[in-house]
Amino acid sequence: MKILILGAGKMGSFFCDVLSFNHEVAIFDIDPQKLRFTFNAQRFTSYDEIREFAPELIINAVTVKYTIEAFNKVLPYLPDNCILSDIASVKNGLPEFYASCNHPFVSTHPMFGPTFASLSNLSSENAIIISESDHLGKVFFKDLYSTLHLNIFEYTFAEHDETIAFSLSIPFASTLVFASVMKHQDAPGTTFKRHMAIARGLMSEDDYLLQEILFNPRTNMQLDKIKEQLTRLQAIIEQRDSVAMKQYLDEVRANIK
Repeated sequence: MKILILGAGKMGSFFCDVLSFNHEVAIFDIDPQKLRFTFNAQRFTSYDEIREFAPELIINAVTVKYTIEAFNKVLPYLPDNCILSDIASVKNGLPEFYASCNHPFVSTHPMFGPTFASLSNLSSENAIIISESDHLGKVFFKDLYSTLHLNIFEYTFAEHDETIAFSLSIPFASTLVFASVMKHQDAPGTTFKRHMAIARGLMSEDDYLLQEILFNPRTNMQLDKIKEQLTRLQAIIEQRDSVAMKQYLDEVRANIK
């Protein structure tokens, strides 16, 4: 299959490496410097090259802020049967875009990133495929993600957004609060160092990505739960209530079994 990857960032380069040995792959980026270390794939910096390449599938791996803009810029240069795909962790506006683009599409979310995941061993990582996607696109990504040993889940756009509000908004918000009250420690403990590693990894992510995940309409409900539990924990600590603390710890342990 002739596959075009939009964006030569971390995830674009990852997909290029994974796909280039079994498919004819080209990668496009407006910044030629990002294409310097591309291996076993064609490197494009102009839209005319895309037209000549005539891709059968596009994987849009640009920064989430520019996902739809990148699609709109490339649409005039694509064959009518080209399948559009995105890997965005935030799907805002994408259902409406796909409904009007007159192209088959497949939307997925590989729920790992170069910051934390070991890209050479993804067997403990997950990927979501949007159920409204076209059949051939879903078949392609199911095969790809199975080859990578990812655990695959199929959700609707709405279910995806609900899942992201829970699985990303809660740890993102908790990490931000942790980091916001942090100060340098000369002799940090193991737990502190682990939290700091997570915080540094999170803060290396794109600001717009963090913003869009936290601005998910379902995030506030999750933040309310955090505030409720923090208030409860603070009251137990203030009262030095050993019985209530034991019950609280038992509940937390049950949650993470």
